[in-house]
Amino acid sequence: MLRKAFGAVLTVALAVAGTASAHEIPSHVRVQAFLEPKADRLRLLVRVPLAAMRDMSVPTNPLGYLDLTRADPVLRDAAVLWIADYVELYEGERRITSPSIVAARVSLPSDRSFDDYETALAHVRGPPLPPETEIYWAQGLLDVLFEYPIESDQSEFTINPGLERLGMSVVNVLRFIQPDGSVRAFDFAGNPGLIRLDPAWHQAFLSFVRLGFLHILEGTDHLLFLFCLILPFRRFRELVLLTTAFTVAHSTTLVASAYGAAPDALWFPPLVETLIATSIVYMALENIVGGKVRRRWLLTFGFGLVHGFGFSFALRETLQFAGSHLLTSLLAFNLGVELGQLLVLLLLLPLLSVLFRHVVAERTGTVILSALVTHTGWHWMMARGAALGEFDWPELDSSFLASAMRWTMLLVVVAGLAWLIGLYRNRREHPSP
Repeated sequence: MLRKAFGAVLTVALAVAGTASAHEIPSHVRVQAFLEPKADRLRLLVRVPLAAMRDMSVPTNPLGYLDLTRADPVLRDAAVLWIADYVELYEGERRITSPSIVAARVSLPSDRSFDDYETALAHVRGPPLPPETEIYWAQGLLDVLFEYPIESDQSEFTINPGLERLGMSVVNVLRFIQPDGSVRAFDFAGNPGLIRLDPAWHQAFLSFVRLGFLHILEGTDHLLFLFCLILPFRRFRELVLLTTAFTVAHSTTLVASAYGAAPDALWFPPLVETLIATSIVYMALENIVGGKVRRRWLLTFGFGLVHGFGFSFALRETLQFAGSHLLTSLLAFNLGVELGQLLVLLLLLPLLSVLFRHVVAERTGTVILSALVTHTGWHWMMARGAALGEFDWPELDSSFLASAMRWTMLLVVVAGLAWLIGLYRNRREHPSP
């Protein structure tokens, strides 16, 4: 009698646990998807954890396991409510609606069929799990094959994933199979908005101009460096020289990083962030003690090389949206950065002129503002330096030495160009009799 009572209590507890799990928001969700245009239809093949399909009336057996014989209607409802209703697909500028569910099934968490498209497609179309399979709702995976009506598989397609609602942190792995069989891979967190799966060059260009413009406006450390750069030199000719040196330098390292020339070790990003903070502190201190344009443009060039690596970190996750227009996107990003810098200059210069003319003397104001920036930059430098200290330094193996040699050669070339520019400027300013 006690054994039966204990069994009944255990069954109820499992059922309650299964029901509760259907209402909790998962912490981490990984979505795998394939998108393939085929003749007059667009296939969307998706795998999501069933734990992310919340507030569903889950059919269970007496032991609390998912009743696979009655699960199909619930799976299809979940596919519509949590996937199809949020994913937006466009053919050209027209939104594609009314998808049909070709297949929906439960898979075990150990299933690896979504490693490639053909295997995943065959798996979803294949026989379902045996009815006697013991699996809880929160443990399984939902595999769904949608088909959307389209006019042609040669059209331009755009997707807005919209699946960030599935969990607290959602990672999307999307593979776009083009009509010629080539695959374009996307890997992003949350929802980046509209993704042009095969963008034209002008679409990529405009997108990355906007990205660069917003990045420089949102990058506090880059703005503080720019502020320190122009604070003591506000004449047009001097500003053109300084900003040009900074632009050429960060463009050099940005392009080199995008083409895989930068180190990919874990210690490299914190090293660059520490050096960026150091550049802010140095420039602010030089403003306090006084600096000359002839010397500052060389320092600006050197620090610009470091800031270019910082730009590359922000751009690294976004270059996957450039399609086949990598160089165009890099140049567009640089253009956006320059437009952002120009906007900052247009706003800062009049404000500084008014400040130094009506509020405080120029030299006193320069020292005060630079001291405030030094305080902020110093804290950044200490915090980032502490984070850098947690990494082990690289071993001096052949790979590290080869990478160091490449960058040494690049720096030699850059230093030679800087020397030639300095020599040219010196001859213009001091012509020989």
